[in-house]
Amino acid sequence: MRQRITFLQDPADSIDPSKLEITSTSISTPELTAAREERITFGFDELPQELYKVLKASHELHIRWVTEKVFETRAPLVARLSPGLHVFYTPLRNEGSSEYLCPLLKKVFGSLDCISPEKSFTTLPRDRFSHSSASQFYSPLPNLHDFTTYLSHKLCPSRSTSIPSDPTCLPRVLALLSASTLEIDFDTISHALTLTAFFPPSTQSLSLSKPSSLPDSRMEIGILSVEKPKEVEELSLGGFLTVLGENTKPSPTLFSFPARHHPLPLSQTFVSGFVRPTGLHPTLELNISSSEPPLDDRACSLHAHLTLPRAVFVDKYQFSDPLFLASKNLAKLHYITSPVDLEAPAYTLDAWGSSVLLELAAPSSKSSSTNANGDWTSQIPLHLRYLPPSHNTSGLTPLSLPYPIVFWACTADEGSKFPINPFDRVNLGYDGLFGPRTLFYHLSPSPPALAGDGNADGSLVNTLNVPVLELDRSRFVEVGTAIGVLVGFSWVCWCLLGVWKGSGYRSGKVELIEKKNEKKTK
Repeated sequence: MRQRITFLQDPADSIDPSKLEITSTSISTPELTAAREERITFGFDELPQELYKVLKASHELHIRWVTEKVFETRAPLVARLSPGLHVFYTPLRNEGSSEYLCPLLKKVFGSLDCISPEKSFTTLPRDRFSHSSASQFYSPLPNLHDFTTYLSHKLCPSRSTSIPSDPTCLPRVLALLSASTLEIDFDTISHALTLTAFFPPSTQSLSLSKPSSLPDSRMEIGILSVEKPKEVEELSLGGFLTVLGENTKPSPTLFSFPARHHPLPLSQTFVSGFVRPTGLHPTLELNISSSEPPLDDRACSLHAHLTLPRAVFVDKYQFSDPLFLASKNLAKLHYITSPVDLEAPAYTLDAWGSSVLLELAAPSSKSSSTNANGDWTSQIPLHLRYLPPSHNTSGLTPLSLPYPIVFWACTADEGSKFPINPFDRVNLGYDGLFGPRTLFYHLSPSPPALAGDGNADGSLVNTLNVPVLELDRSRFVEVGTAIGVLVGFSWVCWCLLGVWKGSGYRSGKVELIEKKNEKKTK
């Protein structure tokens, strides 16, 4: 097992290395202001048997979880995803999808609407770029309670067992409840499972020690801050690195690396919300603080990536009209999960939902579409499916929609390459829809905390109430429908009877005989 813990600071919060107390097995300091990334890499022989069964039938498996709470990122960890649980999966060639994957996901993360990869997952395009997984699954997941329970049982043995226990194991597992993002990655090339958690910036005391029960494990500690890079495509970090058991004092370091994902100033934000009233065809409105691209000398376009549960969908045929797109400040629909059934009720579908990539038409700063502060809006028309009936006396069912991801996609120099760097993030669902030389500049979400706006708690989830059939009152609908059908059927029969009596079969026969007689006389 290998551990890498990185503290990312603002340059103004950089720590004096003399305040770090380092021994052969520990590192500590009374106060440290920084964001934290913890990464643990497990070998195959360290994994539970149930997890090993899934991984041996997988070419790659990437699990991403994002909290619903607002959090601040820190370079170079600025790539974002919509809140919830995302699973990107590719089975081995010439082998079917693992039958153990969905049961394992339910066991690890709790109750998920996952039947099997064939039924519940949707396919991703792989004909353009090779760094995209084959299929995707999404489910809302507000917290990691079930995951930490599972992890504590597997990694932190109780005192009643003969296995030596690590006193720091359980506190570190429970600390994941305060994480903002969690990533689990596996691929057949590395033959290792990596767990990565990100904790937003805070002021904390640092006290880390190497587990005594794992003397062969490696723990690397980094305290880094962002430096000014030499190239646009690069990020630079400087600070101190320490390997417990190998170093007795921090080693200064300064390094640069090409990066796909880059930060934007905190002033460039966006707000997502529904236009009221919503109805069965709600409109998602994005209020964006600036229309200025991050780079002047590159081709940049603004995009929104939506993760839509099965109850919500986008009609791709609406986006073929240029005038309609212009009225909504939209430019083009680049990608939508295929196929999307436009008529089926939500309770008849097995797939999790769909994802959509839209290019937004950012107006110029002098355009009438922007206000005095430079803010502008873009509207995305959505549609709701029929939901299952409910016993709710109000006849309404709440539906949650995660915040989309809004980012600028800019082209890098022709000769730019992006090798794997220590903080690289791939398999995010939308990165595989762009070329390998694309720079992503992410806008920070800023939800409104207004009462009655669907997310008064400031979470990155929009909520609306959808009308559904109320089962407690459905008997009146059933009786009324039956009476209406019976009355209509009786009226049709009465009309047919009247026609038959006035000019029915017999009168028609007499008329035919008279016509034959006329022909004979002629």
